[in-house]
Amino acid sequence: MSALLDVQDLRKTFGGGRGIFAGRRQQVRAVDGVSFSLARGETLGLVGETGSGKSTLARLVLRLIEPSAGSVRFDGQDVTGASASALRALRPRMQMVFQDPFGSLDPRMTAGQIIAEPMATHGVARRDMADRARELLSLVGLRPAMAGRYPHEFSGGQRQRIGIARAIALDPALVVLDEPVSALDVSVQAQILNLLAEIQSRTGIAYLFIAHDLAVVRHVSARVAVMYLGRIVEIAPRDALYGAPRHPYTVSLLSAVPHADPVRERMRPRIRPIGEIGSAASLPTGCRFHPRCPRARVVADRGAETVATAGTHLPRACVQDDPALTMTGGDGHLAACHFPNEG
Repeated sequence: MSALLDVQDLRKTFGGGRGIFAGRRQQVRAVDGVSFSLARGETLGLVGETGSGKSTLARLVLRLIEPSAGSVRFDGQDVTGASASALRALRPRMQMVFQDPFGSLDPRMTAGQIIAEPMATHGVARRDMADRARELLSLVGLRPAMAGRYPHEFSGGQRQRIGIARAIALDPALVVLDEPVSALDVSVQAQILNLLAEIQSRTGIAYLFIAHDLAVVRHVSARVAVMYLGRIVEIAPRDALYGAPRHPYTVSLLSAVPHADPVRERMRPRIRPIGEIGSAASLPTGCRFHPRCPRARVVADRGAETVATAGTHLPRACVQDDPALTMTGGDGHLAACHFPNEG
């Protein structure tokens, strides 16, 4: 079966350009050669620190912003090259839920009007919209009678439920969820995640679920992709990635996830990247994670050929050669690391 969503070598560069002052503007490679696919009814989790390019990628997938290069195909149709009319025809089947459950809702509109808005845009008969809005409110766990209330009359979790109802109003095949629970309390997060799982089981919607929290992503995803400075550095089935991560950045992210058992939490080792995330405006040579990589230092100490850089010695491959995303196991586990099997 063909993929519902197929992304190939997608890129987005901000800044630069032509003109008398162009040389002064830095180019920011926010998304820099990303490829992945998403099956019908599947959830792919996308994780990474702030600044890794996740939200830019989400907007590129839906063509809310224009890519610099690469392609996005949705259900066999070219999204990146689609005309305005063709893109409009695709919009009902590709929807988005935003991070801020208050800022994404128009405070001048009632919940019913907010949910009905995409239906009105895409030609649903007015007589059907109110009934559909009440049906959707019930589906997301709110009372249909709440259709007349305004966003400020709802809690954060309730507002996100309204955002989800709006996103699924036109029965999309794909919903991109950009940090949908990061602004909510932990107990409310669990409720929203359970709601998303229930909707998916009923409708067969595919999710691209974006977050910075690996614990949240584990709860909802069949596969997980890890993004760093504009690129996917590891992608694998959920249990494979959490059980045996191959990229040192993934290892460090998992190390930061707290354990439920306080004794094990105190005893387990921490593997922290060195320093802060770099800048997409000034990418390092070779592996873009090498300036922060604890594994590179271990490999260097074990006798790998090294070069001097930033006051230390690191493996020559890490500093000079940009690793491709390659298969590291028979389970579809890919990682962009020169030493994926080193401890």
